[in-house]
Amino acid sequence: MGKTFERIEGRLRDFIEQQPVFFTATAPLAGDGHVNLSPKGRSGTLVVIDEMTLAYLDFGGSGAETIAHVREEGNGRITLMWCAFSGPPQVVRVHGQGEAVFRDDPRWAELIGLFKDVDGPSARAIIVVHARRISQVCGFAVPFMEYREERTQHAEYFGRKSDEEFQAYCAKKEHIGVSLDGLPALPLPLPARTD
Repeated sequence: MGKTFERIEGRLRDFIEQQPVFFTATAPLAGDGHVNLSPKGRSGTLVVIDEMTLAYLDFGGSGAETIAHVREEGNGRITLMWCAFSGPPQVVRVHGQGEAVFRDDPRWAELIGLFKDVDGPSARAIIVVHARRISQVCGFAVPFMEYREERTQHAEYFGRKSDEEFQAYCAKKEHIGVSLDGLPALPLPLPARTD
């Protein structure tokens, strides 16, 4: 039996903060646009700011679909999902309104401080999610899986790049400045950091 919550607190918050992976889903407003679903990992890259607000650090990668969808005028819809792969079975979803905070935004310096242990040159945006619906359902069909350890390749690869090298990396990728559907995504050239 599913249930909804008024806020992210107590055991629900603990569950969210303890998961090593979560998923984020967005879509453009156009009915024929590409729906995006992305796994997110790396310990320390998701924070619960308050009972109705979460944020995660958006790193460099092959695309910027989530950024494009939350930037699209009249859109911003986003869903975050966590599955219990160990312990009691449950699936938690936060449906909300997302916004991308870029490196030249006045809020950047304060928000990036929430991620000080994982910050680096590949931090290109912070996705802030304002919860509209918080729900939990059984995870009876979710398999048990054993968490072994963090993958280090992403942090190592981008950790070797200077900010200038990361900017060049972003500039040469096909779907960083615009989404698969041609929506504006990451501002290019990548804004300089304000912190």
